[in-house]
Amino acid sequence: MASFDGSIPEYWLPQPPMQLSESEQRACDALLAEATAIGPQQPIAYTLSIPRWQFLCYVAEQYGLALHGSENGEIGYFEPRQPVDLTEFGAQNAVYAAADGIWPLYFAIVDRAKSQSIMNASIRIEQEDGSLSRPYYFFSISRQAQASRPYCNGFVYLLPNSTFIQQPPAQVGPLRIHVAQLASPEGMAPLAKLAVAPHDFPYLAQMRWHDHTRLAEYAEAMMQGLPWPAESINDSTQE
Repeated sequence: MASFDGSIPEYWLPQPPMQLSESEQRACDALLAEATAIGPQQPIAYTLSIPRWQFLCYVAEQYGLALHGSENGEIGYFEPRQPVDLTEFGAQNAVYAAADGIWPLYFAIVDRAKSQSIMNASIRIEQEDGSLSRPYYFFSISRQAQASRPYCNGFVYLLPNSTFIQQPPAQVGPLRIHVAQLASPEGMAPLAKLAVAPHDFPYLAQMRWHDHTRLAEYAEAMMQGLPWPAESINDSTQE
């Protein structure tokens, strides 16, 4: 595929099927109410039969919560910070979160000290009638960190969304893309936190690897809808 042409390259992963029953939805509602009543001092006592990612997707969608993944389980207040990012929206001094339940899991279970560089995104495609497609994801870690298996246990924080704004949609070829990234210029205390492990991340077996020295090339491919850059002679062949 040379460019976005109404579909997207194969390295974009569709959200797994998710159809919660009424009883499962009620259980999510009850757990969220219990967790926010207790607060973030201790992790949510997760007792649901559904995977953690489904609970997170549900509360993000139904309650409009902003979700933030981190290795650090002791964050009592989120302060705006200045990140290094290739996009204007992602390079502002802000608290960052996601309007999605799976994307923050990636940040919670990737050991940033070992990973060298990371590439990731969560998008929805605007349909002709203005509705949005199901989410698509892209996840990659530096190939140079592959041998260290850079994964860890972490936490997903549930944040109030009152001061967050969503990244503006972008036109990529014929497609209008909505990114699930949120940014808030103001700090806030979390409402609750959920402990997670690498096995809670539904795309762990589909993690991609990129050459840390070719970040701009990979980023250009992602933004243009181009094929994944070809391996160089020095790259490992494992995906």
